[in-house]
Amino acid sequence: MTCAHANCSRKQGSPTAFRRESEAKLQRPNAAQSAHELTDDEFLGGRVKLWQPKAGFRAGLDSVMLAAAVPAKRGARVCDLGIGVGTAALCLAARVADVHITGLEIDHDLAELARANGARNACESFEVVDGDVFARPRQLPRQAFDHVITNPPFFDIARGTRAPLASKARATSAHRKDLEAWFRFARALVKGEGWVTAILPPDQLTIALGALAPHGQGVEVVPLWPKTGEPAKRIIIRVRMNARAPLRLLPGIVLHRPDGGPTREAEAILRRGEALFK
Repeated sequence: MTCAHANCSRKQGSPTAFRRESEAKLQRPNAAQSAHELTDDEFLGGRVKLWQPKAGFRAGLDSVMLAAAVPAKRGARVCDLGIGVGTAALCLAARVADVHITGLEIDHDLAELARANGARNACESFEVVDGDVFARPRQLPRQAFDHVITNPPFFDIARGTRAPLASKARATSAHRKDLEAWFRFARALVKGEGWVTAILPPDQLTIALGALAPHGQGVEVVPLWPKTGEPAKRIIIRVRMNARAPLRLLPGIVLHRPDGGPTREAEAILRRGEALFK
């Protein structure tokens, strides 16, 4: 992926000049292009700029932390299931040069925004497939990706009230069997020794393990604590296919100081785009 980020290069011109040139050719999506009123947001200290809906599901900390946890290397092929407006994928591309992104998104308007955001951030190897994870679209080749990443609809419909806005409800909640199917599809897409990386609440860990690694091998779990002394509300699970290593609980990260500001470790990820693990 050729990206106009600090860690990417082009044969001619500076990355900053190329970004300005690329953005000059783009126009903010208007009402004719999107059914949503949009906001213009920055991530990773401004290295990633995104349009996203003002109402409904909005990407934030979860997407950035997911991207930071992916152990991708230069040139990797990455599939983002439920790519939304492209936040996690583009944050990953800002950190790892020349990754090739393929996203899947059921909401056509969000898929269009993801394409616009990919262009806005000058990422050339960036494509988005319109489709439903549960339909297992054939446009996505099986066992073809080095990494599958996902922020799935992890809230269990049977255990709580869905979001009132239909688009947000679809993005955030599903039945238990649907979440299992989501992870099984992720497993079908990744290569034999590839990785699946996801972010979800701790109480959904057993579902992910059952679908991705029934014997618990090749699994790494990273807790994300809101503040010191508080239970983790999110975990990141990374699973390497066909690995025999026992499950590992890796050092987690505290996200906020007592005053609510980001901790130094969180700021390194959220503002400077560093990896969760060096």
